[in-house]
Amino acid sequence: MEPIEQGPPRRLLGRRGFVAGAAAALGAGVGISATAVATRDGGTKDSQVSLTEKDITLRDQDLKFIGTEETFSTPELMRLNSINKDHIAFLTELGLADLGERRIRDMDQGGLNVQILSAHTPSVQNVPGKRGIDFAYRLNRMLVEGPMAKYPGRFQAFATLPLQSPEAAADELERSVREDGFLGVLTNGHITKKYLDHADFEPVLARAQALDVPIYLHPGYPAEEIYDIYFRTTRSGYTKEFQDYIFSGSGLGWHQEVLIQCVRMIAYGVFDRFPKLKVIVGHMGEGLPFYYERIANDMGEPTENSLEKPFEQYFQDNFWFTTSAFFQDDLLHQLLKHISVDRVMFATDYPFIDSIKEGTDWFRAVDLPRADKEKIAFRNAENLFGITV
Repeated sequence: MEPIEQGPPRRLLGRRGFVAGAAAALGAGVGISATAVATRDGGTKDSQVSLTEKDITLRDQDLKFIGTEETFSTPELMRLNSINKDHIAFLTELGLADLGERRIRDMDQGGLNVQILSAHTPSVQNVPGKRGIDFAYRLNRMLVEGPMAKYPGRFQAFATLPLQSPEAAADELERSVREDGFLGVLTNGHITKKYLDHADFEPVLARAQALDVPIYLHPGYPAEEIYDIYFRTTRSGYTKEFQDYIFSGSGLGWHQEVLIQCVRMIAYGVFDRFPKLKVIVGHMGEGLPFYYERIANDMGEPTENSLEKPFEQYFQDNFWFTTSAFFQDDLLHQLLKHISVDRVMFATDYPFIDSIKEGTDWFRAVDLPRADKEKIAFRNAENLFGITV
């Protein structure tokens, strides 16, 4: 199948390829995983030390796990969203398009019972018109007819939507939920310089609320104007192609971008218009735990008369958070300082982490009550998505 033309290719570069082999392998990684090594007293050692069996507490080996942010691609999608052949080769080697034995083997080695699949950034949301509509439908049906059928119970999915066509996107969301059993939708940053608080996307928000399914806010790369101002440099001897794009992506920009989108959705009344709307945020809150009190305090006063609730209440009522790629005890405890344990879910960010086992071993060793660990590992996902492990 010929690649779909989508204008100048968006440069999706990730950290892992450059850590391993610089610009020879261009990767679409998602968030640096500074893994803390768990000790038997629940503390942590030097985060640069790799996990080993002797470092890991043997408790909770029977925990079940649902992975809520687990990425896939296809050759067609990689051609659409890659910058060159080296990039495609890296993503292929990483296993992004493998939805068979390799992925199942990695899940089994880590004890991950279920992966909730989502298409890699920015999926098809930048493909306009009928091309985008058809592409999204093909991707969704490919999952149903492929891995979900071949490995019953091991895979669930978030819908891919043609967000440049909001009415069609809403219809595809409903079709994929009602006919194919999908669990919601995952989006990737701005859609042609508009965020989900824009009036154009109210059909999608309304349909998600009516279907009682969540929207997962995954990061996306910035618009060119933002990229030029924040992330590009013209200093001779400083710029390397991957450096600017990592900076705008997994190195920092992605996480700030999602947090800004969350604040926008609250400040501009999305959850007053759609009070039952459910939103998921990955990467241990995309910086929210650090900024929580500042955001709540400073945004509370100017929105006191324009919003129906105190600003911070929307984080409690409308948001869920995942651990994807951030396997650190201190970050988890900081998130739980502000967010109920009932709103936190496990995720690995496969295949952009070293291994699924890295994430599950980390969480097994975390110092939390068993009941709370079960909630994060699988029960909260079961409750939110209406599935059973």
